[in-house]
Amino acid sequence: MAVKTLILLALAGLGAQLVDGSLGMAYGVTSTTLLLAVGTNPAAASATVHLAEIGTTLASGAAHWRFGNVDWKVVAKIGLPGAVGAFAGATFLSRLSTDVAAPVMALILLALGLYVLGRFTFLGLPEGNLGKPLRKRFLSPLGLVAGFLDATGGGGWGPVGTPAILASGRLEPRKVIGSIDTSEFLVAVAASVGFLVGLGSEGVDPAWAAALLAGGLIAAPLAAWLVRHVPPRLLGSAVGGLIVLTNVRTILRSDWVAAGDGTQWAVYGVVYALWAAALAYSFKEHRRQSTAAAARTAVPAQAAAPAAESGPAAETGAPETRVGG
Repeated sequence: MAVKTLILLALAGLGAQLVDGSLGMAYGVTSTTLLLAVGTNPAAASATVHLAEIGTTLASGAAHWRFGNVDWKVVAKIGLPGAVGAFAGATFLSRLSTDVAAPVMALILLALGLYVLGRFTFLGLPEGNLGKPLRKRFLSPLGLVAGFLDATGGGGWGPVGTPAILASGRLEPRKVIGSIDTSEFLVAVAASVGFLVGLGSEGVDPAWAAALLAGGLIAAPLAAWLVRHVPPRLLGSAVGGLIVLTNVRTILRSDWVAAGDGTQWAVYGVVYALWAAALAYSFKEHRRQSTAAAARTAVPAQAAAPAAESGPAAETGAPETRVGG
């Protein structure tokens, strides 16, 4: 059973890193959600994930740097405040009892999942105002809040930081994702130190962290390459729906709600239906935008054809010269 669990964790780490490296978010949220689902203590789950993230974010940042996806000014301006917020969040979560922490973390993860689902389903990846500088007065508070949520919720650095910078339209999407992934190394180190101070090694399974890390290391370079090829809108909707479903399940089964089986399955049915509708809408919008982009590309090419025919030969009525008969 232990070997099977480690294999599943490695696969989960691989999948989570593929998503995180392609979207700039969801490694921590996805991995922590999985650990909570198998009954891990909330603080220990977040500590385990952040311990694994030290390695995955380092590998991911190096891969994004190789592909030119990193803006180092953004990394510095958001990463250092993010580390402060992560340390504070880790020490705060370490002091909460398990009975209180489990539903609290599930609520945070549910909110982040709804945010990811709604953001990518209805808005996709916004662009505009490219080239304008991202100011420290915007990035520092953003990093502080995102770092705190990342440690307390087991994830949140990407779901908060990536859409906020994308919404500004001042940095191209691939550099937003690469910079957020790279700066997350500082957040992971600070959160791990915070959990070490608050928890010691209590409840943290090094083998589980190593399994998550192994999967993430395999996926990191592939994700950095895929960031230019994967349709992020569809992937974001899929991941957001999975996070929502899993944490709705945790909340319904908690002492706060203690819903009966009939109520649980009714709620699951609604979530499944909404998730399927979101995926269908995302796919439709992705196809529509791809078709529109292809049409915009085709129009200049068609306009260039008459211009080529209106050269000197066309104006003078000179016959076309044929070579070779």
